Amino acid sequence: MAEHLLDDGEVDYAIVGAGAAGCVLANRLSASGRHRVAVLEAGGSDRNIFIKIPAGFTRTVHDPALNWGYETAPGAHIGGRRIVYPRGRVLGGSSSINGHLYVRGQAHDYDTWAQLGCRGWAWTDVLPHFKRAESRAGGDPATRGRDGPLLVEDQRDPHPLSHLFQDAAEQLGLRRNPDYNSGDQEGTCIYQQMMKRGRRWSAADAFLRPALKRGNLRLVMHALAERVLLDGRRAVGLVYRVGGQLRHLRVRREVVLAGGSINSAQLLQLSGIGDPDWLRPLGIAVAHELMGVGRNLRDHYAARVAVRVKGIGSLNEKSHGLALAWEVLRYFTQRKGLLTAAPGHAAAFWRSRPDLAVPDVQMLFAPASYPAGRVGTASLEREPGMTCGGYQERPESHGHVKIVSTDPRQAPEIQPNYLADPLDRQVMLALLKFARQLFATPPLANHVAHETFPGPAAVSDDDLLEHAKATGSTTFHPIGTCKMGSDPRAVVDPQLKVIGLEGLRVADASVMPTMVSGNTYAAVVMIAEKAADALQA
Repeated sequence: MAEHLLDDGEVDYAIVGAGAAGCVLANRLSASGRHRVAVLEAGGSDRNIFIKIPAGFTRTVHDPALNWGYETAPGAHIGGRRIVYPRGRVLGGSSSINGHLYVRGQAHDYDTWAQLGCRGWAWTDVLPHFKRAESRAGGDPATRGRDGPLLVEDQRDPHPLSHLFQDAAEQLGLRRNPDYNSGDQEGTCIYQQMMKRGRRWSAADAFLRPALKRGNLRLVMHALAERVLLDGRRAVGLVYRVGGQLRHLRVRREVVLAGGSINSAQLLQLSGIGDPDWLRPLGIAVAHELMGVGRNLRDHYAARVAVRVKGIGSLNEKSHGLALAWEVLRYFTQRKGLLTAAPGHAAAFWRSRPDLAVPDVQMLFAPASYPAGRVGTASLEREPGMTCGGYQERPESHGHVKIVSTDPRQAPEIQPNYLADPLDRQVMLALLKFARQLFATPPLANHVAHETFPGPAAVSDDDLLEHAKATGSTTFHPIGTCKMGSDPRAVVDPQLKVIGLEGLRVADASVMPTMVSGNTYAAVVMIAEKAADALQA
């Protein structure tokens, strides 16, 4: 017998997901007061001290109360390993649990989208939306915003080793880049962070919380969307579950999926939108054939080199015992020190081959090291150390997100196919060699005692590549599973409308046709800003 659906009323816009994109959309679509807007979020409140403290990502990224707790399918090119795959399930989504680095990418990324048929997405088209979203004290006002809700700060307390890393990068031919978010990121720099006076400033802080005061915006937490309701070729509502009850929300104008690259593709498939060969074996009636749903999954796969430090302190020693107690006091009184740290402190945006027009590698340096190189574990090593790693910015390897059950609570199959493409393996090898070269270059080399990870036994190219396969990890940047374009595998058009349907859009990282050169959060906020404009045009 079919479950009874409780009528949950009618709204103009329904947004699925209160992550980075959903928070922006909720704010912008409700701003005029003319439209009734509902936001469904599968997670709960972000009132958690470890969310607010920037360095708390080492805990939140593994907290099952804040995280979907996904893992990948075994990877054929990474030794059959499954990779832990955190995605935020909380107000703010992954912006509440990520490493809070602000990286827009390169102008080249967005010009490439336009060349692929995504009209209106070139750098000059998207720049105003980046600027509108952010508030940034530094940088050229031609490229940086001053009055937006999203606060972007410089690091409050850069470590001396981060500056020595930059010195080494300069010795190897990289320039010091005064603003890597200007569209030209090549060079070395200190990362910018999403913080407000040393406190994490998530999408929920920046966009959602101020909008919740409006009477026309409704937020429903712990609401798991189960399917989009279609009337012919038009989306007319959503079925979602709260506390064991199924509810039906009717939608007058549009349903907007903003659940990210895993959940948006999953919800489309659960709604009968996708590849019939994936849906029919599960007993799902095909409502709309769209072969690209769940395909084109891309992610940044990172590997690292770590060394023991001499002659200067690192963050490791500050993370234990009485030193940690002092850092806690320092944070709450000055908003400085260890607890403001991100996973990356300094960067090098670098070309692995001289014939490339723009950088293809993002290096991340931290004046800290983790046991056995496990970035994101709760505790740093006790002995002084530092780490340099990186990833290919625009990987060629791609995979899929595919539902394995009609139960929306069951995780889909997530297969990024890390290092499947030979070019990705070639670039990975080059960046690990470059990390070693940086550590061997004065003045940074003056503070290297010895390499601890992978260690001196890793000598040959095969050794280094095996190290990458055995120890590499996601950097939490999945994109592309509902990609924008006009080719047969496109899922949305340049207005982010699901192709072949009315009243249904996707606005999150899943629509990116190719990977942006860096962390994805800034680009997702921009995408949501553009989507809000398109919805109200």
